[in-house]
Amino acid sequence: MEREKYIPDVRSQLRSRIIEVPEVIYKASGIKVLGTRIKSLLFCTDVAIIKNTNANSIIAVYPFTPQLSITQAILEVAPVPVFAGVGGGLTTGKRSVDIALQAELMGAYGVVVNAPTANEVINKMYNRIDIPIIATVVTDHDDYKGKLDAGARILNVSGGAKTAEIVRKIRNEYGRELPIIATGGPTDESILRTIEAGANSITYTPPCTAEIFAGVMEKYRNDKGSK
Repeated sequence: MEREKYIPDVRSQLRSRIIEVPEVIYKASGIKVLGTRIKSLLFCTDVAIIKNTNANSIIAVYPFTPQLSITQAILEVAPVPVFAGVGGGLTTGKRSVDIALQAELMGAYGVVVNAPTANEVINKMYNRIDIPIIATVVTDHDDYKGKLDAGARILNVSGGAKTAEIVRKIRNEYGRELPIIATGGPTDESILRTIEAGANSITYTPPCTAEIFAGVMEKYRNDKGSK
């Protein structure tokens, strides 16, 4: 019987407080993007958290029009590959295509388009950039086949409680070759269900800076009170 591999753990005193993704994510197969195998994606735009995580990569999408200054800041700070949001809903058409090209030139490993992105825009983007396009899918009624035919290389499934169900449906239709990223949910059990449904990589939403700080300040107060 094959023994479980022992992984030595080397840490720094000053950098011990990092955001670690759930261990269960490492059960995923991962996706090789530009030669780098990626199992975990941190869903975050906070540069302080991005600098202090063990996630394999960053998925930087946010509910505002894409701005290159934000993309540049994240790319400068991130020690791992970044997949940059380039719009598709409020911001679309030629503007999204231009933003995607700029993101590539700044060093992004891929671009993420929102669920409402028209297939025509995805196709124009595909013919303009070299890095992969990641198309977001939020329900099983989304035209993911059209997105793939238009040039999307990876699907990013974010269907809330139905994510695993959507992943399983797409995996059954397309077989094992299609790269699928998916949200794992809040628990190890929900993450494992998503992986077993066919997700290759998992996005993880970390606690916000305020939540982390609250825990730190509580520890400081307790330490001071015990003296």
